[in-house]
Amino acid sequence: MFDDIAVIGSGAWGTALALAASHSGRRVKLWSRDADQAEAMIRSRENSKRLPGIRLPESIQPTSSLKDALANARAVILAVPAQHLREISEALALVMKSGLPVIIAAKGIDRRSGEFMSEIVADVLPGAMPSVLSGPSFADDVARGLPTAVVLAAPVEEIAIALAHALSSSRFRVYHSSDVRGVEIGGAAKNVLAIAAGIVQGRGLGESARAALIARGFAELQRFAKTYDAKPDTLVGLAGLGDLILTASSLHSRNFAFGHDLGRGKSVSEAGGGKLAEGVFTARILDQMAKARGVDMPIVAAMAAILDGALSVDAAVDQLMNRPIKGE
Repeated sequence: MFDDIAVIGSGAWGTALALAASHSGRRVKLWSRDADQAEAMIRSRENSKRLPGIRLPESIQPTSSLKDALANARAVILAVPAQHLREISEALALVMKSGLPVIIAAKGIDRRSGEFMSEIVADVLPGAMPSVLSGPSFADDVARGLPTAVVLAAPVEEIAIALAHALSSSRFRVYHSSDVRGVEIGGAAKNVLAIAAGIVQGRGLGESARAALIARGFAELQRFAKTYDAKPDTLVGLAGLGDLILTASSLHSRNFAFGHDLGRGKSVSEAGGGKLAEGVFTARILDQMAKARGVDMPIVAAMAAILDGALSVDAAVDQLMNRPIKGE
Protein backbone atom coordinates (compact mmCIF):
# COMPACT_ATOMS: atom_id res chain seq x y z
CA MET A 1 0.00 0.00 0.00
CA PHE A 2 2.85 2.39 0.87
CA ASP A 3 5.58 1.03 -1.39
CA ASP A 4 6.81 4.48 -2.44
CA ILE A 5 7.69 7.00 0.25
CA ALA A 6 8.98 10.56 -0.01
CA VAL A 7 11.23 11.71 2.81
CA ILE A 8 11.34 15.50 2.95
CA GLY A 9 14.54 16.60 4.66
CA SER A 10 18.02 15.16 4.20
CA GLY A 11 19.48 15.88 7.61
CA ALA A 12 20.70 13.03 9.78
CA TRP A 13 17.19 12.14 10.94
CA GLY A 14 15.60 12.31 7.49
CA THR A 15 18.38 10.20 6.02
CA ALA A 16 18.08 7.68 8.86
CA LEU A 17 14.33 7.38 8.27
CA ALA A 18 14.93 6.95 4.54
CA LEU A 19 17.27 4.08 5.38
CA ALA A 20 14.71 2.57 7.77
CA ALA A 21 12.00 2.73 5.10
CA SER A 22 14.39 1.20 2.57
CA HIS A 23 15.24 -1.64 4.96
CA SER A 24 11.51 -2.35 5.28
CA GLY A 25 11.34 -2.86 1.50
CA ARG A 26 10.09 0.57 0.39
CA ARG A 27 11.27 2.69 -2.52
CA VAL A 28 12.32 6.07 -1.21
CA LYS A 29 12.86 9.53 -2.65
CA LEU A 30 15.04 11.58 -0.29
CA TRP A 31 14.57 15.31 -0.81
CA SER A 32 17.24 17.89 -0.05
CA ARG A 33 16.69 21.61 -0.51
CA ASP A 34 20.41 21.79 -1.37
CA ALA A 35 20.91 20.68 -4.98
CA ASP A 36 24.66 20.22 -4.46
CA GLN A 37 24.03 17.92 -1.50
CA ALA A 38 21.53 15.88 -3.50
CA GLU A 39 24.02 15.49 -6.34
CA ALA A 40 26.77 14.52 -3.91
CA MET A 41 24.55 11.82 -2.40
CA ILE A 42 23.75 10.47 -5.86
CA ARG A 43 27.44 10.27 -6.76
CA SER A 44 28.83 8.92 -3.49
CA ARG A 45 25.79 6.92 -2.32
CA GLU A 46 26.12 8.37 1.17
CA ASN A 47 25.18 11.50 3.08
CA SER A 48 28.75 12.41 3.90
CA LYS A 49 27.70 15.67 5.53
CA ARG A 50 25.27 14.16 8.06
CA LEU A 51 25.88 10.38 8.24
CA PRO A 52 29.34 9.71 6.81
CA GLY A 53 30.29 6.12 6.12
CA ILE A 54 26.73 4.78 5.86
CA ARG A 55 25.87 3.65 2.35
CA LEU A 56 22.57 4.62 0.74
CA PRO A 57 21.10 1.60 -1.10
CA GLU A 58 19.85 1.95 -4.66
CA SER A 59 16.26 1.94 -3.37
CA ILE A 60 16.91 5.47 -2.03
CA GLN A 61 16.95 8.16 -4.72
CA PRO A 62 18.17 11.59 -3.57
CA THR A 63 16.62 14.60 -5.31
CA SER A 64 16.39 18.36 -4.90
CA SER A 65 13.04 18.57 -6.69
CA LEU A 66 9.91 18.42 -4.56
CA LYS A 67 7.89 17.55 -7.65
CA ASP A 68 10.17 14.60 -8.36
CA ALA A 69 10.15 13.49 -4.72
CA LEU A 70 6.36 13.38 -4.66
CA ALA A 71 5.74 12.03 -8.17
CA ASN A 72 5.00 8.44 -7.11
CA ALA A 73 4.75 8.87 -3.35
CA ARG A 74 2.08 6.96 -1.44
CA ALA A 75 3.14 8.55 1.86
CA VAL A 76 5.32 11.47 2.95
CA ILE A 77 7.70 11.72 5.90
CA LEU A 78 8.39 15.29 7.02
CA ALA A 79 11.82 15.26 8.68
CA VAL A 80 12.56 18.98 8.85
CA PRO A 81 13.20 21.26 11.85
CA ALA A 82 9.99 22.03 13.72
CA GLN A 83 10.29 25.78 13.22
CA HIS A 84 10.53 25.32 9.43
CA LEU A 85 7.67 22.86 9.12
CA ARG A 86 5.09 25.45 8.04
CA GLU A 87 7.38 26.85 5.35
CA ILE A 88 8.09 23.38 3.92
CA SER A 89 4.43 22.38 4.15
CA GLU A 90 3.48 25.46 2.15
CA ALA A 91 5.95 24.42 -0.54
CA LEU A 92 4.50 20.90 -0.51
CA ALA A 93 1.00 22.29 -0.95
CA LEU A 94 1.97 23.47 -4.43
CA VAL A 95 2.95 20.02 -5.71
CA MET A 96 1.43 17.36 -3.45
CA LYS A 97 -1.73 15.53 -4.38
CA SER A 98 -4.54 15.46 -1.85
CA GLY A 99 -5.13 12.55 0.49
CA LEU A 100 -1.55 11.40 1.11
CA PRO A 101 -0.61 10.38 4.66
CA VAL A 102 1.97 12.83 6.05
CA ILE A 103 4.17 11.40 8.79
CA ILE A 104 5.61 14.21 10.90
CA ALA A 105 9.04 13.38 12.33
CA ALA A 106 9.69 16.86 13.76
CA LYS A 107 9.47 17.26 17.55
CA GLY A 108 8.44 20.70 18.70
CA ILE A 109 5.81 23.42 18.98
CA ASP A 110 5.74 26.40 16.65
CA ARG A 111 7.22 29.19 18.74
CA ARG A 112 5.23 31.93 17.00
CA SER A 113 1.75 30.46 16.90
CA GLY A 114 1.82 27.79 19.64
CA GLU A 115 0.59 25.24 17.10
CA PHE A 116 1.50 21.60 17.28
CA MET A 117 3.09 20.11 14.19
CA SER A 118 -0.05 18.15 13.23
CA GLU A 119 -2.11 21.34 13.43
CA ILE A 120 0.22 23.06 10.96
CA VAL A 121 0.00 20.19 8.49
CA ALA A 122 -3.79 20.05 8.82
CA ASP A 123 -3.96 23.81 8.21
CA VAL A 124 -1.57 24.06 5.27
CA LEU A 125 -2.33 20.67 3.67
CA PRO A 126 -6.06 20.24 4.35
CA GLY A 127 -6.36 17.12 2.20
CA ALA A 128 -3.50 15.34 3.94
CA MET A 129 -3.77 12.80 6.73
CA PRO A 130 -1.30 13.99 9.41
CA SER A 131 0.36 11.44 11.68
CA VAL A 132 3.26 11.72 14.11
CA LEU A 133 6.37 9.55 14.53
CA SER A 134 8.25 9.78 17.82
CA GLY A 135 10.11 7.78 20.41
CA PRO A 136 13.63 7.10 21.75
CA SER A 137 15.76 7.13 18.63
CA PHE A 138 19.09 8.59 17.62
CA ALA A 139 19.63 9.04 13.89
CA ASP A 140 22.98 7.26 13.96
CA ASP A 141 21.48 4.20 15.67
CA VAL A 142 18.62 3.97 13.18
CA ALA A 143 20.91 4.53 10.20
CA ARG A 144 23.28 1.76 11.32
CA GLY A 145 20.41 -0.66 11.79
CA LEU A 146 20.69 -0.92 15.57
CA PRO A 147 17.49 -2.16 17.28
CA THR A 148 15.13 0.79 17.77
CA ALA A 149 11.46 1.07 18.76
CA VAL A 150 9.27 4.09 18.09
CA VAL A 151 5.56 4.89 17.91
CA LEU A 152 3.46 6.25 15.06
CA ALA A 153 0.17 7.95 15.87
CA ALA A 154 -2.61 8.76 13.40
CA PRO A 155 -6.21 9.79 14.10
CA VAL A 156 -7.49 6.86 12.02
CA GLU A 157 -6.34 3.61 13.59
CA GLU A 158 -6.31 1.68 10.32
CA ILE A 159 -3.92 4.24 8.79
CA ALA A 160 -1.67 4.12 11.85
CA ILE A 161 -1.50 0.32 11.63
CA ALA A 162 -0.79 0.34 7.88
CA LEU A 163 1.96 2.95 8.21
CA ALA A 164 3.54 1.14 11.15
CA HIS A 165 3.72 -2.05 9.10
CA ALA A 166 5.12 -0.17 6.12
CA LEU A 167 8.04 1.25 8.11
CA SER A 168 8.78 -1.67 10.42
CA SER A 169 11.64 -4.11 9.93
CA SER A 170 13.61 -6.53 12.06
CA ARG A 171 15.68 -3.60 13.37
CA PHE A 172 13.13 -0.77 13.38
CA ARG A 173 9.98 -1.63 15.29
CA VAL A 174 7.06 0.80 14.91
CA TYR A 175 4.18 0.62 17.36
CA HIS A 176 0.90 2.29 16.40
CA SER A 177 -1.38 4.64 18.32
CA SER A 178 -4.35 6.92 17.79
CA ASP A 179 -3.17 9.46 20.41
CA VAL A 180 -1.64 12.05 18.08
CA ARG A 181 -1.60 14.87 20.63
CA GLY A 182 -0.08 12.75 23.39
CA VAL A 183 2.71 11.54 21.13
CA GLU A 184 3.64 15.01 19.92
CA ILE A 185 3.49 16.57 23.39
CA GLY A 186 5.88 13.91 24.64
CA GLY A 187 8.27 14.57 21.76
CA ALA A 188 8.20 18.34 22.18
CA ALA A 189 8.34 18.67 25.96
CA LYS A 190 11.12 16.13 26.49
CA ASN A 191 13.52 18.34 24.51
CA VAL A 192 13.14 21.15 27.04
CA LEU A 193 13.60 18.75 29.95
CA ALA A 194 16.66 17.24 28.27
CA ILE A 195 18.33 20.67 28.22
CA ALA A 196 17.62 20.94 31.96
CA ALA A 197 19.13 17.49 32.55
CA GLY A 198 22.20 18.50 30.55
CA ILE A 199 22.62 21.58 32.73
CA VAL A 200 22.56 19.40 35.83
CA GLN A 201 25.22 17.12 34.36
CA GLY A 202 27.39 19.95 33.08
CA ARG A 203 27.19 21.79 36.40
CA GLY A 204 28.33 18.68 38.24
CA LEU A 205 25.23 18.53 40.42
CA GLY A 206 25.26 14.74 40.55
CA GLU A 207 23.31 11.77 39.25
CA SER A 208 20.79 12.02 42.09
CA ALA A 209 19.86 15.51 40.99
CA ARG A 210 19.57 14.44 37.35
CA ALA A 211 17.30 11.52 38.25
CA ALA A 212 15.12 13.77 40.38
CA LEU A 213 14.89 16.32 37.57
CA ILE A 214 13.85 13.68 35.04
CA ALA A 215 11.17 12.34 37.40
CA ARG A 216 9.78 15.74 38.32
CA GLY A 217 10.04 16.92 34.72
CA PHE A 218 8.07 13.91 33.60
CA ALA A 219 5.38 14.81 36.14
CA GLU A 220 5.20 18.26 34.53
CA LEU A 221 4.90 16.70 31.08
CA GLN A 222 2.04 14.49 32.32
CA ARG A 223 0.16 17.43 33.85
CA PHE A 224 0.42 19.43 30.66
CA ALA A 225 -0.60 16.54 28.41
CA LYS A 226 -3.60 15.75 30.60
CA THR A 227 -5.13 19.13 29.71
CA TYR A 228 -5.12 17.96 26.07
CA ASP A 229 -6.76 14.64 26.96
CA ALA A 230 -3.62 12.67 26.12
CA LYS A 231 -3.78 9.03 27.10
CA PRO A 232 -1.76 8.11 30.22
CA ASP A 233 -0.44 4.98 28.50
CA THR A 234 1.04 7.15 25.75
CA LEU A 235 3.03 9.20 28.23
CA VAL A 236 4.56 6.24 30.05
CA GLY A 237 5.41 4.62 26.70
CA LEU A 238 7.98 5.21 23.99
CA ALA A 239 6.86 8.71 22.99
CA GLY A 240 6.88 10.04 26.56
CA LEU A 241 9.01 8.42 29.23
CA GLY A 242 11.06 6.36 26.78
CA ASP A 243 12.09 9.36 24.70
CA LEU A 244 12.75 11.47 27.81
CA ILE A 245 15.06 8.85 29.34
CA LEU A 246 17.16 8.66 26.18
CA THR A 247 17.28 12.37 25.42
CA ALA A 248 18.00 13.41 29.01
CA SER A 249 20.83 10.92 29.52
CA SER A 250 23.27 11.13 26.63
CA LEU A 251 25.60 13.64 25.04
CA HIS A 252 24.50 12.17 21.71
CA SER A 253 21.31 14.17 22.33
CA ARG A 254 21.66 17.67 20.93
CA ASN A 255 19.37 19.06 23.63
CA PHE A 256 21.27 17.36 26.45
CA ALA A 257 24.60 18.48 24.94
CA PHE A 258 23.29 22.04 24.66
CA GLY A 259 22.31 22.03 28.34
CA HIS A 260 25.63 20.44 29.28
CA ASP A 261 27.41 23.38 27.67
CA LEU A 262 25.20 25.83 29.58
CA GLY A 263 25.98 24.02 32.81
CA ARG A 264 29.71 24.35 32.11
CA GLY A 265 29.34 28.10 31.74
CA LYS A 266 28.87 28.66 28.03
CA SER A 267 26.36 31.26 26.87
CA VAL A 268 23.19 30.40 24.98
CA SER A 269 24.81 31.64 21.77
CA GLU A 270 27.88 29.44 22.33
CA ALA A 271 26.20 26.27 23.56
CA GLY A 272 25.61 23.29 21.32
CA GLY A 273 28.41 23.95 18.88
CA GLY A 274 26.02 25.39 16.31
CA LYS A 275 23.88 22.24 16.17
CA LEU A 276 20.10 22.51 16.27
CA ALA A 277 18.54 21.92 19.69
CA GLU A 278 14.76 22.00 19.25
CA GLY A 279 14.14 22.51 22.98
CA VAL A 280 15.62 26.01 22.77
CA PHE A 281 12.74 27.10 20.54
CA THR A 282 10.10 25.11 22.43
CA ALA A 283 10.84 26.25 25.99
CA ARG A 284 9.28 29.72 25.93
CA ILE A 285 6.12 28.78 24.02
CA LEU A 286 5.63 25.66 26.16
CA ASP A 287 5.93 27.80 29.30
CA GLN A 288 3.39 30.27 27.90
CA MET A 289 0.95 27.51 26.95
CA ALA A 290 1.28 25.90 30.37
CA LYS A 291 0.58 29.17 32.17
CA ALA A 292 -2.43 29.83 29.92
CA ARG A 293 -3.85 26.45 30.92
CA GLY A 294 -3.02 26.84 34.60
CA VAL A 295 -0.49 24.00 34.55
CA ASP A 296 2.36 24.17 37.06
CA MET A 297 5.61 23.49 35.17
CA PRO A 298 8.41 25.04 37.27
CA ILE A 299 11.27 23.24 35.48
CA VAL A 300 10.01 24.37 32.08
CA ALA A 301 9.53 27.91 33.41
CA ALA A 302 13.07 27.94 34.76
CA MET A 303 14.42 26.71 31.43
CA ALA A 304 12.53 29.40 29.53
CA ALA A 305 13.98 32.04 31.86
CA ILE A 306 17.54 30.70 31.49
CA LEU A 307 17.30 30.61 27.70
CA ASP A 308 15.83 34.12 27.66
CA GLY A 309 18.72 35.38 29.79
CA ALA A 310 16.40 36.32 32.65
CA LEU A 311 17.78 33.80 35.15
CA SER A 312 21.20 32.31 35.79
CA VAL A 313 21.73 28.57 36.09
CA ASP A 314 22.65 28.81 39.79
CA ALA A 315 19.65 31.05 40.54
CA ALA A 316 17.38 28.57 38.77
CA VAL A 317 18.73 25.69 40.84
CA ASP A 318 18.19 27.67 44.06
CA GLN A 319 14.69 28.63 42.94
CA LEU A 320 13.68 25.04 42.21
CA MET A 321 15.22 23.61 45.38
CA ASN A 322 13.56 26.21 47.61
CA ARG A 323 10.02 25.82 46.34
CA PRO A 324 7.42 25.15 49.07
CA ILE A 325 7.48 21.59 50.38
CA LYS A 326 4.46 19.62 49.23
CA GLY A 327 3.23 16.11 48.65
CA GLU A 328 4.32 14.24 45.55
